[in-house]
Amino acid sequence: MICWGEEKRCADPGFFCRKIVEGVSQPIWLVSDTRRVSDIQWFQEAYGPVTQTVRVVASEQSRQQRGWVFTPGVDDAESECGLDNFGNFDWVIENHGDEQSLEDQLENLLEFIRATL
Repeated sequence: MICWGEEKRCADPGFFCRKIVEGVSQPIWLVSDTRRVSDIQWFQEAYGPVTQTVRVVASEQSRQQRGWVFTPGVDDAESECGLDNFGNFDWVIENHGDEQSLEDQLENLLEFIRATL
């Protein structure tokens, strides 16, 4: 499945992005698992300045406390770290384990979304 997906992306970087929005109209799209720069670029080209990018980050320590264990060949693959150096996110949500901080950050994002609708 991974090989098939990579073949599709190599032939047409927007293949999966177009499939998501095909035949559907929404006032706002929340695409929760964009993993590659080409995905973000597709949405930016298709929807222009209304596109907002959100990056959720967590320290390695907080991820390990949740049971995450680094797996070579998986956690260092493009599908997992292809956006690590993108750097142009509109929003960065820090999820290090402080629930109130997370709630505050998400509320700010929700306020922005509500104001945009």
